[in-house]
Amino acid sequence: MTIVWNDLLSCLELRAHTSAFEGGDNLPLPYHRLFGGQLLAQFVRAASLTCPGKTVKSLNVLFAREGLTDEPVRYEVAVHHEGRTFATLTITGRQTSGVVASAAVSLHAAEDGPEHQIEFPATAVPGPEHEVRLDLIPWELRAATELDTPKPEAPEYELWMRTPEVAPELAPALTAYATDLSLIGTALRPVEGISQHDARTAFTSAVTSHSVWFHRPFRTDEWLLLRQHSPILAHGRCFGRGDVLTEDGSLVASYAQEALLRFR
Repeated sequence: MTIVWNDLLSCLELRAHTSAFEGGDNLPLPYHRLFGGQLLAQFVRAASLTCPGKTVKSLNVLFAREGLTDEPVRYEVAVHHEGRTFATLTITGRQTSGVVASAAVSLHAAEDGPEHQIEFPATAVPGPEHEVRLDLIPWELRAATELDTPKPEAPEYELWMRTPEVAPELAPALTAYATDLSLIGTALRPVEGISQHDARTAFTSAVTSHSVWFHRPFRTDEWLLLRQHSPILAHGRCFGRGDVLTEDGSLVASYAQEALLRFR
C-alpha cells in the first residue's frame, strides 16, 4: 500500500509544457485499463497548476475511450477566462490513440461571506474492526456495511477514508480520485447475486461522465465520509451521487457519476 501511495503522489507531479502538462508513469494497479480516478486527480492538478492563485470549485469530465496503462497522458489546457476571482478552463487528456477524456473546470479565489448548510445525520467513524481494503485506494478505509453483497440491499453506501499526512493542496485531487471507485458498486447493491466483484464476467461497466464540486477547504489526512446513493439503474446505464463530509458534519464536496452498466 505504501508503494502505491508513493506512486500516486508521483503521478500527481505533472510536468509542465507549453499550454499543457504531462503525467508521469501511470499507476501500476491490478486493473485492466487506466483508472478513471487517476484522470480525475490529474485534471484537478493541471487546473490548479494553471491558475495557482485559485482553487478548483467544479470539475466536469467526459470519458471518451479507455486509456492505455503504458503511456503517460498529456493534458492540453485552454484558458477561456481568468479574472480576479474566477477562471474557466477546458482540459483535454490525450494519448497516441486519441482523446481519452476532456474536462470543463471552474476555479475560484477564496472569498469571505456568511455560511449555511443543512444538517447531516451524525455518524461516528467505525472502529478498526470495520477496516476494508479496496485495491485501487492506497489509504485507510472503513465501512459499517459491505459494498459487495449477494442479497438485494438499498443502493446506498458510506465509506470513511483517511490518507497518510499530505499537503492540503492535494486534497481535491486525492478526493476526486476516491470518488470514482464505488458508485457503480452502490448501483449494483439492489441486484440479487451480482456485485462489483463480478465485473467483466456478469456485466461490463465503464464510467462515461463524472463531476465533482468542492465547497470548502479540507484535508484528506483527517477522516472524511463519502456518503453516496444511486437513484436509478436503467437502459444499460447507472447514475449515482454522493457528498463528502468531515467528521464534524461539514460538507466539503459533492459528486455525481453516470456509467455504462451492461449485463451479459
